[in-house]
Order: sequence, then structure tokens, then C-alpha cells
Amino acid sequence: MQSDAKGATVAATGAAIQVAAADAPAPSPAYARWLADRRRDRLAVIGWRLLLVMAVLAMWEAAPRLGLVNPMLTSHPTAVWDGFVVLIDEGDLGLHVGVTVMETVISFTLSMVLGTAAALALWSWPMVQRVLDPFLVVANALPKIALVPIFYIWLGPAQSIYAVAVAVAVFITILMMYTGFVQTDPNKIKLVRTLGASRGQILRKVVLPANLATFIATLKANAGLALVGVIVGEFQSANAGLGYLIVYGSQIFRMDMVMAAIVILAVISLVIYLAIQAVETRLARGGNGH
Repeated sequence: MQSDAKGATVAATGAAIQVAAADAPAPSPAYARWLADRRRDRLAVIGWRLLLVMAVLAMWEAAPRLGLVNPMLTSHPTAVWDGFVVLIDEGDLGLHVGVTVMETVISFTLSMVLGTAAALALWSWPMVQRVLDPFLVVANALPKIALVPIFYIWLGPAQSIYAVAVAVAVFITILMMYTGFVQTDPNKIKLVRTLGASRGQILRKVVLPANLATFIATLKANAGLALVGVIVGEFQSANAGLGYLIVYGSQIFRMDMVMAAIVILAVISLVIYLAIQAVETRLARGGNGH
């Protein structure tokens, strides 16, 4: 009996939804034109992007073949593809890509966690922020590549890569997140404070929700910086990874190998960007109640 009642309820709900959909008014001609314009704009942007990539590849392929540049120094797309195939045949490409991706993900996660925690601490204790502010600015401006030999001596070849990547990304994370926290609408904070909210409740209910856009912007900046830090660290001490491939290829004048590694890095950057974009879209839909 209960199953029959549930089935009837589900059927009735489905029928009600169908009736509501059937009764929904058709979009106006102006709205339909607006949707069509939006689709055309998206297709136009995608088309121009593809055209730009094809034009760059065509010029890159033509310049060495026409003798405008030395192919030994610049390589060209077909040679890069051949080098890519050779790396696959040798069986080491997956190892190098996996090592770089793993190091980037770990460094990126550590930078976001440590940077956000530090920004929260600075927001919670303004006196600490006033004391540390000039040191944070100097640390962020310091060229991190100068720290690579120090980290190598202190931590060894493996851990120094993570240290360099975190050092590159964590300070900008702190500064961006803290700036977002202190720029939260003061009227909202005053309102919840007058209602008796504690500092922790203000943080959870007002400050953090108001800084989703800042968090996404920090993710985008931090992901690229973590990847840069990993490659810089691999230049110094790695025996695997795309940074190692770039150094090794340049030492034996295999520019096809170097360019193939750079193209793979560009693909990794694109995948990271698309992943963060998907997170941003999901959060935006959640914020709109969808």
C-alpha cells in the first residue's frame, strides 16, 4: 500500500511538472534574439581563439622552413610532435608529467591552506597584521629563485621543489585573501555585531561568504604560481618532471623535446584554468539558488 501511494505521488508530481512546463509562456522574440546573440558571441570567441592558435602554429612552422630562423634554436610544430611521439615511445613521458602534476597539486594545496589560514589569523588579530605587514610585502617581492640553492641545501633535492613552489605562491595568497577580508562591507559586520554575533560567527556568516570571488581569484593566481614554482624547483634539483625535461633537452640541443615539454605545461595550465572555472560556475549557481 505504501509503495502504491508513493508511486501515485511521484506520478502526480511528474504530471504537475509537465503541466507547469506546458503552461509556461514561450520566450518573447526579444529574449529569443538575445539568446541567439549570446550563442553567436560564444561561437565567435571560440572561432577567433582557434584561428589565432592556427595562425601562430602556421607562422611557427613556416619561419624555420623558409630560413627566417634557425630550426635548431626554435624547432617547429611538426618536429615538436615528432619529439612528443618519441617521448611516448620511450615510455618516460607519463612519469615526467605525473611528477610535475603531483608536485603542483600538493604545492597548490599547501599554499592555499597555509595562505588562507595566515590571512584569517591576520584578520582576527589586527595588531599582528600591523607588525607583519611590511615583512609580508618584502617577502612577496623577493625573487624566489634566489632561495632555490638555500632550500636545496636545507631540504634536499625532493623537498626543495615543494618549498620553492609554496614560497612563490603563499605570500600572494595571504595578501589577496587578507585584502578581501578587510574590505568586507562594514555595514553588514556592524549589523550582525549589533545582533550579538561573535567574531567567529561574523567570519562564518559574513566575511567568508562575501569573499567567494576573492577566493576564486586567488585560486587562479595561485595555481599558475605553484606551477611556476615547481618548474623552477625542477630546474635546480629534479631527476624527473617537465622542468627536468626542459633542462635536459636544452643541454643536448633537443629543442623539440624542450618545446614538447612547454606545450604540455600549457595544456596543464589550461586544464587547471578549466577546473577552477568549473568551480566558479558551480559556486555562482549555488549562490543564485540553482
